[in-house]
Amino acid sequence: MSDTSKISDANTGLPNAGADWPTIRDWRKETRTKLIEQRIGLSAQDRAARSQRVSQALGAALEPYAGKLIGFYWPFRGEYDPRAVLSSMRERGTRLALPVIVERGQPLVFREWSPGRLMAQGVWNIPVPESGEPVFPDLLVVPLVGFDEQGYRLGYGGGFYDRTIAAMSVKPRTIGVGFELGRLRTIYPQPHDIALEEIVTER
Repeated sequence: MSDTSKISDANTGLPNAGADWPTIRDWRKETRTKLIEQRIGLSAQDRAARSQRVSQALGAALEPYAGKLIGFYWPFRGEYDPRAVLSSMRERGTRLALPVIVERGQPLVFREWSPGRLMAQGVWNIPVPESGEPVFPDLLVVPLVGFDEQGYRLGYGGGFYDRTIAAMSVKPRTIGVGFELGRLRTIYPQPHDIALEEIVTER
């Protein structure tokens, strides 16, 4: 991931090396807003073309996990929609789970999901399984607002995925999924940030 010609325009006005956390946090907030606006602003044709390429790459990346338990996400604010790819895997025996925010500042809980499952409106009105015992995925498919050359993720600022992965006694594999427009030179990773093992985009 060394081709800087594809670096997002949002990765400008970078903090100086050694910047303190409040400065980096403010920069992340501004960058997050720009990237979400760009993502939502994609034309329907452009989004469909990008999504098709992401789906092909994601399907290949997930193939080794067929038959396992995969945690994924319900798309939000213009995110790539992974549901068709994951549903196809479910037809071949893969189990699926969705994250639930039980309490702010706490790890996510994953509940098993299948089409037709009774859903409730969660935080930010994202659908979540209404009930179910917690499950522990073998793999997490994680949404990206942005990502950098080292595989660190810029999310929505709540720290839920980092906190969840850190709390798991058996660490799941991780694949970040998003559009190439979210590529950044760096997110200025902090001690609490956990790098993803693989990044999948339309590229």
